[in-house]
Amino acid sequence: MSSIFGILLALLAIGIGMVLKGASLSALINPAAYLIIFGGTAAAILIAFPFSEIKKIHILLKIALFEPKLPSKAEQISSLVLCAEISRKEGILALEEFAVDTKDLFFKNGLEMIIDGHDIEFVEEVLLDEVAAIDKRHKTGALIFTQAGTYAPTLGVLGAVIGLIASLGNLNNVEKLGHSISAAFIATLLGIFSGYVLWHPIANKLKRISKKEQELKLLTIDGLLGVYQGLSPSALEKKLSVYIAPSDRKKFEKKTEDKVHEKSA
Repeated sequence: MSSIFGILLALLAIGIGMVLKGASLSALINPAAYLIIFGGTAAAILIAFPFSEIKKIHILLKIALFEPKLPSKAEQISSLVLCAEISRKEGILALEEFAVDTKDLFFKNGLEMIIDGHDIEFVEEVLLDEVAAIDKRHKTGALIFTQAGTYAPTLGVLGAVIGLIASLGNLNNVEKLGHSISAAFIATLLGIFSGYVLWHPIANKLKRISKKEQELKLLTIDGLLGVYQGLSPSALEKKLSVYIAPSDRKKFEKKTEDKVHEKSA
């Protein structure tokens, strides 16, 4: 939701800024400028990327504007420590019930491979390959918006040039000349705004979400391998606690103890 709030704040700031500078908000009603900037940006993206990647833009926008809820690192470590506790007491096969209950498909896939008795090297390789594939897909998605942010400001300059060319036809009419020049720079305004307030920040948001997800998956891999190797719950907790900021570790340790006691009861 922070993205939506940021966009609304940007619109409000620019609108108020225009009024304070004495510019009329009605100047923004310029269909030609919107066509040049947004139509031109869309055309440039279509030229630069295959349609198979572009058709996912609506999904990427949804992810950026409504960030998907992921388990926190503390929650994931607590689940892994619980797996170690179950494995220690009842054996690896006892994790099957936990695998059925978990909604995290990556976590579930790792547990199923462990339960099936695959070699630890194979489990690690498969999970790391999946993380690498996710990273590649996410980079492609973010690149679309990065490129849009690069094209839009340049198209704003193009729109301004087109507007100025049109204004040259009104040199004999001062009133129309002023209006034409004003309209010419609306395209520049829209280009800069969309590039640096929309597309580049959305690309950055997607990269941050991707990094957060990958860090969580790498933590999960370390934890699953530790469970497979038979690490004790306390040893696994110490091993994985490095993923959490020192200021949050005490809170995490208490939550882990409560969760393990609750499950053991």
